[in-house]
Amino acid sequence: MYKKILITGGAGFLGSHLCERLLKEGNEVICVDNFFTGSKENIAHLLGKPYFEVIRHDVTFPLYLEVDQIYNLACPASPVYYQHDPVQTTKTSVHGAINMLGLAKRLNARILQASTSEVYGDPEVHPQTEDYWGKVNPIGIRSCYDEGKRCAETLFFDYQRQHNLDIKVVRIFNTYGPRMLPNDGRVVSNFIVQALKGEEITIYGDGSQTRSFCYVDDLIEAMLRMMATQEGFTGPVNIGNPCEFTMLELAEKVIALTGSQSKLVYCPLPSDDPRQRQPDISLARQELGWEPKVNLEDGLKSTIAYFRNKLKEN
Repeated sequence: MYKKILITGGAGFLGSHLCERLLKEGNEVICVDNFFTGSKENIAHLLGKPYFEVIRHDVTFPLYLEVDQIYNLACPASPVYYQHDPVQTTKTSVHGAINMLGLAKRLNARILQASTSEVYGDPEVHPQTEDYWGKVNPIGIRSCYDEGKRCAETLFFDYQRQHNLDIKVVRIFNTYGPRMLPNDGRVVSNFIVQALKGEEITIYGDGSQTRSFCYVDDLIEAMLRMMATQEGFTGPVNIGNPCEFTMLELAEKVIALTGSQSKLVYCPLPSDDPRQRQPDISLARQELGWEPKVNLEDGLKSTIAYFRNKLKEN
């Protein structure tokens, strides 16, 4: 059924894929972005479409629109960007959530929060389940993002309890794919760009720390399914790929798939960097009938092809 849908952070990596998918399904989409980490290039191919609209706006300020659903994705999501202006990062998570929740309350609209696996911090429980409260440093260099997202979840559930708002919360684990920023400091884009340029591949720590990588198309499918669940099921729900890889394994895969001659170099582990990250997706399987379909090798191939083209353009 046709809906008018607002996506904050709609010109970002995930947001642009979500805009594309919702348009394809026949909805009217309003993309809101301040273009700090989002890019017009990500949505350029959608601009001519009659049911697509773009508004340059910072969600830390109120926004007044008429919509049926809201996806709240606005927030820098990589350490390079969220540590560049940590105060603004916290404001985006907290004030942005308050403003979007206020809009949803006024419109009686369903709202989905794109939360993060970073709410678990450096976990003592492995794999991470939704009932684990996390181990997060509240005053570290990553806290602006980790605690900002935790506070946003608090606000969502308080609005649900206090105002009976129809909320959905997903916790996103490491997602990758085309339209990632080449300089965002995330491990997949780092490794691919370094490999394609023939530069040394930077491994932080000894490379034994693990991540679980979810391809962007799988993630978007899960978000749509979550938004379509019955009222009363709020989440939070872990969305990610439970297949766990060490940083060394990822680097070796990227080198093999790019045919690069790059060598590995080892650097000190950044402050508060989690040692392990793996979602337990039992709840997503049960409630959404969802699990990831794209394996790491296939996802890396399309991501490498994207970055290869980007580097040629530059």
